Parts: sequence; C-alpha cells; structure tokens
Amino acid sequence: MTSAPTRPAPSRTLTGPGLVLGAVVVLLGVRVVSPSVGTAGLPDVVQDFLTLAISVVVESLPFVVLGIVLSIIVEVWVPAGVLERILPERPVPRRAVISLIGMLFPVCECGNVPLARGLMMRGFTPAEAVTFLVAAPILNPLVIISTAQAFGWSGWILVVRIVGGFVLANLVGWIVAAHRRPAELLLPAFEARCRAAIGAPPSRNRWRESASQFGGETATMMPALFVGAGLAAAIQVAVPRSTLVSIGANPVLSVAAMMLLAMTISLCSNVDAFFALSFASTFLPGSITAFLLIGPIIDVKMIALLRTTFRARFLVLLAVVCILFTAAVGLVMNVLV
Repeated sequence: MTSAPTRPAPSRTLTGPGLVLGAVVVLLGVRVVSPSVGTAGLPDVVQDFLTLAISVVVESLPFVVLGIVLSIIVEVWVPAGVLERILPERPVPRRAVISLIGMLFPVCECGNVPLARGLMMRGFTPAEAVTFLVAAPILNPLVIISTAQAFGWSGWILVVRIVGGFVLANLVGWIVAAHRRPAELLLPAFEARCRAAIGAPPSRNRWRESASQFGGETATMMPALFVGAGLAAAIQVAVPRSTLVSIGANPVLSVAAMMLLAMTISLCSNVDAFFALSFASTFLPGSITAFLLIGPIIDVKMIALLRTTFRARFLVLLAVVCILFTAAVGLVMNVLV
C-alpha cells in the first residue's frame, strides 16, 4: 500500500522539469566552457538564444534563492501568531498592510513567488498572498531607489509606479477575496500541502525542516525559472525590438508596445528602470510607466513561476486585470502629462 504511490514521483520529476533542468545545465556548460564553439559551430540565432536565456537565469537566480530562504524563515522560524498579531483583522485594511510588507524585503518578483507560497503555508489566505505577490516587486526598497535614480523624484513616473502598484495589488486581492472558494485557484497539490502545513505541529528540528523546505522549493522553482528564461529568450529572438521601438511616439501603440516588451524580456524589477530609461527619449511617459508596472507582475518568466502554485484560469484572470489596469494608467498619463 505504501510503496505503490511513491514510485511514480521520481519518474515524473525526471521526465518533466528534471530533463529541462538537465538540458539547460548542459547548454550552460557548453557556453561557459567552450565559448569558441559559439562562433565556430552555432548559428547566430542559437547564440543569441543561449546568451539571453542564461542572462535571465543569472539575473534571477540569486533572488529566487533569497525568496526561498525568506519563505523558510517566515514559515519555520517565525513563531506562530507573530505576524498575525501585527496585522489588522478586517480583510481590506489587512490586505492594504500586507501590500506594504514588500518594503521590508529587497526581493524582486522571482523571489516573491516562494515567499508568497510560504505565507500561504503559514495560514495566509490566497487573497492576502496574491496582494503581497503583486505589490512587493514594485514597492520593495531597491525598486523604489533604482526608479528614483533613473527618473528622479520630480516626475510622475516614480509616483505613478508606486501608487499604481499599491492600487493594483489591492484590486487583485479584492477580486481573489470575492471568489467563492479562493482555494480552488491553487493547484490541488499545493493546496493540500498548505492544509497539511497549517494543521501540523511545529517541527522539533527546525534545521532539518528548513533543509527539507529548501530542497522542495528549489525543486519546484528552478525548473520553472529555466523554462521561463527559455521562453523569454525565444520570444526576444523571434520578435525584432526595432519593430516595437518604431511605434514609440503613438500615445496608444506606444503603451501596447512597451507592455509587450516588458512581458517578453522578463527583466528583474530591481533593474528594469535603467533599461526603460534608454527608451525615455523615444517613448511617451505613459508607455514607460506601463512598462514598469506590468513587467514585475506579468512576464513569461513570472508566469512560469506562478504556474507552480496557481491554476491556469487564475493566471488568465491575473493577466487580464493587470493588463487592463496598466493600459488605462499608461493611456491617461499620455493624455495628461
């Protein structure tokens, strides 16, 4: 009875994400150990794909690991009731405060996924975790500082990014909270894991529990990161950036172009402001702000990471709400500023 269900798990891991992870590691090894192979035997498109995919992984990996570590601290080491006691009891103010917690963690969107998973395993509702997930990559201190350095405090781009991120996070949280059964938005395996974690007694050996959690979260997050990086690189290779830049002066098309660019290149939110600054001379302020709002929430790398936790229909809902909100903000800015 006990041996039968344990056999399929290794096979599923090795034939799915495990093979993807192994393939990317092999490609990374070839690229690093034999850089001359790129010019001798690989087409330019393949070289560009490898360079872009590896750059996304290298940029994101430290923040994913940091997010996993922070989620373990929250779930295993912070005593029960400590976080809950400092939060308001009413749902709306509670989510508003949770959306500001990101200011305490210098983690970009990649690391916030495992951190949000840790919050739900601790007992936070999906609405509360999603509110944090959307707000944190925009409201964390490194993002605010980098945006201020790139665009200054006098313009509207920084202010609208901060206020827009806060409003969007609470809007998404309110929509999730209005769902009749928010737990149905989670993948069944993760929802069952949350129920087991909430009802379980505290571990006697926290170090062993931390190591176990780190291994489990790493096995879940890393393949998704590699898949997302590969998709982002493939899209960048396939879609010429000059096509997007050529429409930067149009108030409507520029917003759509910069949103599409943000969703495809999958930049870390800690550095995306400096990338966006290079388009400031050709694109309108509303399109730049739209780039800075949508990128940390909806890009191909982030979707791959979110897919480890949420059902596809929730990701569609999240994408629709964020795209419509961001497009409205960008268009209003282009008209008024």
